[in-house]
Amino acid sequence: MQKQTKGLKSGAIGIGPTVALGLAAVAPAYSLAVTLGFVVLAVGTSTPAAFLLGFIPILFTAFAFRDLNKEMPDCGGVFVWITRVFGPTAGWFFGGWIPQVATFLASAALAQVATTYLLNFLGLSWLAAEPIAVAVIACGLVAASALIAARGIELSTWVQYALIALQLVALAGFCIAAFAAMHTGANAGAENPDLSWFNPFAPGETGETGDISGLVSGVILCLFIYWGWDALIAVNEETTDSKGTPGKAVIVTTTILLVFYVATATAAVGFAGTEGITDPETVSDVLTVLGPQAAGGVFGQVIVLAVGLSALAALMTVAVSTPRTWLSMGTYNALPKATTRMHPLRGTPTTSIIWWAAITIAVTLLLTAINPDFIGLAILSVGLLIAAYYAATALASVVYFAPAMRSSANTLITKGVLPGAGAVLMIGAFIYSAFDMISPDYVGLSWLGIGSVFWIGVGAQGVGIAVTAAIRRHLPAYFSGRTIPRGNVNSRHELNTILSNETEA
Repeated sequence: MQKQTKGLKSGAIGIGPTVALGLAAVAPAYSLAVTLGFVVLAVGTSTPAAFLLGFIPILFTAFAFRDLNKEMPDCGGVFVWITRVFGPTAGWFFGGWIPQVATFLASAALAQVATTYLLNFLGLSWLAAEPIAVAVIACGLVAASALIAARGIELSTWVQYALIALQLVALAGFCIAAFAAMHTGANAGAENPDLSWFNPFAPGETGETGDISGLVSGVILCLFIYWGWDALIAVNEETTDSKGTPGKAVIVTTTILLVFYVATATAAVGFAGTEGITDPETVSDVLTVLGPQAAGGVFGQVIVLAVGLSALAALMTVAVSTPRTWLSMGTYNALPKATTRMHPLRGTPTTSIIWWAAITIAVTLLLTAINPDFIGLAILSVGLLIAAYYAATALASVVYFAPAMRSSANTLITKGVLPGAGAVLMIGAFIYSAFDMISPDYVGLSWLGIGSVFWIGVGAQGVGIAVTAAIRRHLPAYFSGRTIPRGNVNSRHELNTILSNETEA
C-alpha cells in the first residue's frame, strides 16, 4: 500500500496534545456522572472491581491499535487496517459505517447533554426543560465545534487541554473531598473502603442477587464508558512521530482513565454507600448530586460545570476525528473526492468538517423530533456498534502479524495473544448485550415484542450491510482492492522491521 499525502500538518502536535484529545473524546466526567450509578446498581460495592475488569478488554484492544498504527500510520485508522487485512467490504462496513454511525448517535447525545448541563449551571433550568430550545442550542454547539476544528489542529488541542484539565481537577477534587468526609464521618451513609471491593468474586459482593450476572452487566457498562480514546488515532499523521506517538498516547490515555475511574468509583461508594448512590434521585446523575454534598456548594458547581464541558469537549474531539477518517476514505476512493478538499493554510479537511456538522445537526433535530428521550435509547445501542468494530480491529491485528509471531515471543504475546483475547471478550460483550437488549423489558420499551434498543443497534448494522452492498458499484477503485491491496506481513523486509521495532522498544 503506497503512502498517501493528504495535506495534513505533519509534526504539528506531540504526545501531550494527543493524549488530551484521547481523554476528551471519552468525556470522563460525563461518562462517570451518568453511568456510575447503574454500575453500582448492578454490582454494589464491587464497582471498583467492575471498572478493573472492564479495563482488561480495552487494554488488550489498545495493543492492537498501537501496533497496527506503528505499521500503517494513517488518519483513517481502523478503516485502513481492516481493509488491508480483511478486504474492502469488511473495511467499509466495520471500519467506516459502524464507527461513524456510533459517532453520530453519540454526537447528537453529547450536544444535547452539554446544552442541558450548561443551562442548568447558568441557572436556566427552565430553558433546559424545553426540548426545542435545547435542540437549537445544541446545534449551535455543533457549529461552534466545527468552526474550532476548521481553524486548525493546534487550536483544537489547546482548547482540549483546558477542558480536560477542568475535568480531571473536578474528579480529583471530588475524590479528595469524599475521602476526607469518610475519614471525619461527615456523611451518615458512608462505608469504609475494603479490599473486597476490588475483588470481583468476593462472597456476597457481586451484586444484589449474589450471582455472576450482575457482575457481567456491570463490567459491560464499564467497558463502554472507556470508549472514545481511539479518536486520537485520527491525528496520527499530524503528530511528531506518526508511528510511535499515537501508540504511546493510546496506552497513556487508557491508563489515566483507569486510575480516575477506579478512584472516583471507590470515593463515591465510600462517601454515599450503595443505597445513597442507587437512590432514584441520584442513580442517573451521580456526580452532580454527590459533588456538592461532598465538596460544598462552590466546588460542587465546578463539578457540575465539568460534566457539561466534558460532553462539549467530546463533541469537539469528534469534530476533529471524524472528518479525518472521511479524508482518508476519500483519498482511497472509498468516499467521494470532495471529502479530500483541504484548507491550503490551516491543513484541515474543511469540506468533511462542514459535512460532519450538517449531518450531526440533522441527526440531532431528527431524534429530538421523534422523541426528546430517543437520543438516550440510541446511545444505549451504541455498545453493540463499539464491540463490533473493536473486535474486528483486534482480529485484524492477529491476522496481520501472524507471520511474525513465529519469530518472536514478545510479538506472539503483544500482537497475537492479547489482541486475540480482546477480540474474544468484545465478541462476548456483543453477544451478551444483544441478548440482554432483545428482551421487551429492556429499559421498558419494545416493538413487536423485541426491545427498542436492540432494534436501533441491530437495525443500524442491517442498514449498513445494505448500504455497503449498494455503494460497491459506485466506488470500483476501492472495492476492487486497487487503492488498498489486501495482505499481511508478507515480506522479509516487513518482518525484519517489526522485529527491529520490538528490539528498540
